[in-house]
Amino acid sequence: MPTTTAETALRSGKAENKKNGQKKQKMKIVFMGTPAFAASSLQKLIDEGYGIPLVVTQPDRRGNRNRMILSEIKQLALEHGLEVAQPARIKKDPELIERIRKIGPDMIVVAAFGQILPASVLEIPRLGCINVHGSLLPRLRGASPMHAAILEGLDESGITIMKMAEGLDTGDMISKVRCRIKGMDFSEVSAVLADAGAGLLVKTIPSIADGTAVYEAQDDSLATYAGMIKKTDGFTDFSEPAYMVERKIRAFSEWPACYSYTDGQQVKFYRAEVLDEAPDGAPGSVSSTDKNSYTINCGEGKLRVLEQQLQGKKRMSAGDFMRGHRLSAGDRFGPEEER
Repeated sequence: MPTTTAETALRSGKAENKKNGQKKQKMKIVFMGTPAFAASSLQKLIDEGYGIPLVVTQPDRRGNRNRMILSEIKQLALEHGLEVAQPARIKKDPELIERIRKIGPDMIVVAAFGQILPASVLEIPRLGCINVHGSLLPRLRGASPMHAAILEGLDESGITIMKMAEGLDTGDMISKVRCRIKGMDFSEVSAVLADAGAGLLVKTIPSIADGTAVYEAQDDSLATYAGMIKKTDGFTDFSEPAYMVERKIRAFSEWPACYSYTDGQQVKFYRAEVLDEAPDGAPGSVSSTDKNSYTINCGEGKLRVLEQQLQGKKRMSAGDFMRGHRLSAGDRFGPEEER
């Protein structure tokens, strides 16, 4: 029976897919990352069939009751039987750097690793070190672009795939994708950008490998920076405008939380809404209460609190909180020393 055009096309497509699969298996990628944001990219590389001889992530940390907590990347790597390295500081770990050099990776992919790579690592892979960065560069370079996007009230952010250089997120841009983040908290923004970043990464790698990728230099005059988040960044005495406190609640929903103190105890806030009303008391004072919420005066406007967590307790609705705490108009939230 003669072969049809459709059968020929199908066989040709299967041959091409097999050829591409073989290329991916031959390509060696060392992956570096730590949180859930990075795990989406690692999983996508695994799903696509790339060879991953080594995964590098931050050291395990101690949590409650001295329990060791593994990074999301380490957990994923172990599930897939991948080799894992956990340097305290990669630039001061010559044995690890030599290990990577001996592997001879074609590419190093980095996503929220949490450490700066030295020149001795950047120069190893023949196709360079590629970063999955959680912003539309050159805006929001640095360690916390997703937090900063929420704090700035951006309706849109995105992912940039860039070739890493020695500067802080200063390398040439290769590809971008835009995402709507309006009204989202950190975990939601992270999930959206992680998925977008993983998809963009596997679309971009082939163009890097075959030499068709276009590298665009960043305009440094447009650069902004997002520094490391500290625990104290979450504190509020409500002297800021209500919209800013509400942004802090969303930005710091995973850590360190937006928090204040009342009656000698810390309260963490997890959900609130801005009221377009003039304050009727000092910042941090409770303006009113009802059975489902309470309202706090801010430097500008008021904030209606809907969910929080009292020190030593579980997260709960504002209604449940007030039934156990007897919050009243005139009570105050503020610094710990006001206890």
